[in-house]
Parts: sequence; C-alpha cells; structure tokens
Amino acid sequence: MFANKKIAFLGGGNMAEALIKGLLAANAVQTDQILVADISYDRLEYLKKTYGIVLQKNNIDAVKKADIILLSVKPQTILSVLGEIASTVEHTKLVISIAAGIPFSKIEPLLPEGSRVVRVMPNTPALVLAGAAGICKGTHATANDLTLVQRIFHSVGKAVIIEEKLMDAVVGLSGSGPAYVFTIIEALSDAGVKAGLGRSLALELAAQTVFGAAKMVLETGEHPGKLRDMVASPGGTTIEGLHTLEKGKIRATLMNAVEAATARSKELGKQV
Repeated sequence: MFANKKIAFLGGGNMAEALIKGLLAANAVQTDQILVADISYDRLEYLKKTYGIVLQKNNIDAVKKADIILLSVKPQTILSVLGEIASTVEHTKLVISIAAGIPFSKIEPLLPEGSRVVRVMPNTPALVLAGAAGICKGTHATANDLTLVQRIFHSVGKAVIIEEKLMDAVVGLSGSGPAYVFTIIEALSDAGVKAGLGRSLALELAAQTVFGAAKMVLETGEHPGKLRDMVASPGGTTIEGLHTLEKGKIRATLMNAVEAATARSKELGKQV
C-alpha cells in the first residue's frame, strides 16, 4: 500500500506498537519500511524481536531516513522532540502527530516554515485492526497528505476526517473510550461470577456480548436505543436490569467521563 515509503516512529510505546502490529497485520507495509527510535533500549529490542522492524540509534537518524515521521511520544515531551528534529525535517517529509491535546499552533512553529503536519487521535484497538481515529490537517498539509494518512489508519480500523476544534472531543471519546469499555467488560464479568459463572466463562461471555452489541450498531445502522428496545421485553429481565443501570446513572457517568477526558486534553495543550 505504501511502497517505498519509510515510516519513522519517534517513540515506541503502546500506541506505536498497536499501529506497527496493525500495519504489518494488514500488509500495508513491510518490516523494513518501519523505523523506530526510543530512549529505552529494552523497549527497542522487544519491538525488533516481536515485529522485526528496523531500530534507529536516535530520532535524528530515524527522521533522515524516513518519508513519514510519526510522533508517538507523550504530549509532555513532544516539544523537545520537535526541537531536536526540526533541522532534519525537509518539505518532502510528512509529519504525523498522535500526541493527545497538542494543537498545530504548538507544533508547526517549531518546524521549518511550510512543513506538512497532520494530527491524528488513534486508539489502541488498532492493535487488532479495530481502531478508531480522528484526523485533521495542518496549515500546509495537502489533500493528498490527508488521503495518505487516512489510508494508513484505515488499514488498522476506521478513520474519520474532522476539524481540529473537535480533536479534544475525539480524545475524550474514542481515544480514552477503550478504557471505559474494558472497565464495563470487567464489571460484567464480575457480575457473572457473582451470579455463579466461572471466571473465564464470565469474561468470555462479557467480552463477546460487548463485541456483538457494537457490531450490531455498526452493521445494522440502527440507533442503539432501537436495538436496546428489541431486547427489552415488557416485564422481562432486561428492562429490570436497565432500570438498575438508570438508577446508577450509567449514562450520566459515561458522559461525564468523556467530558472530563476532553477537558484534560485541552489542559494538556495549554500546559505544553
């Protein structure tokens, strides 16, 4: 899919690994097209042993050899990394930032004038080719750049193009969202154990139930409320359970979680 293009990951953490594994599993790139630089030698050795990718001594070496530079460092360190690599970022190179909360106004001034930058907020289900990502383009990025980035992230799930002003909301919803769902799966599993099921069976049923429900929403195109009503028979078990969820304010709690994560994303951008 990206023949002859080399992608340099600056930072080899969990999100970088998810994308590396996803891209390789989707046959979007070959192992020799992926370069990784990280401050942890042990982390680099793990990535090479696990995925066979090419290790780099430092960020500058990785940038020099790459066509696409993917900034996968923590938001708190992205500015120092940008300062380090700025002199080696040529206009032929595309820069992709996945640092949550860091706007173009903080990124572009640290790079050479005219640098092409795209922001992406992916999530860890990219590891199993089921990611969700929001994409927006910077001042000098082209329509072709946006298409290329969307193709990259389509290879590991779904990717939608949005305006930058909506990026913090994407962070709060789909960026942090997997953690919310993992918590729900764990709680459903605990409830199954409490009701008498074995732990492994309860976890399997809980995870499959969440997966199946999500797949129904995506494939039928029906509103979740309509699908819920299909399950909730009058006077039955489901409506009793739903009543309990409403008493526990599950919807308000989830909405508050997304709102809090969105606000935190905005704070990170201001702090940096």
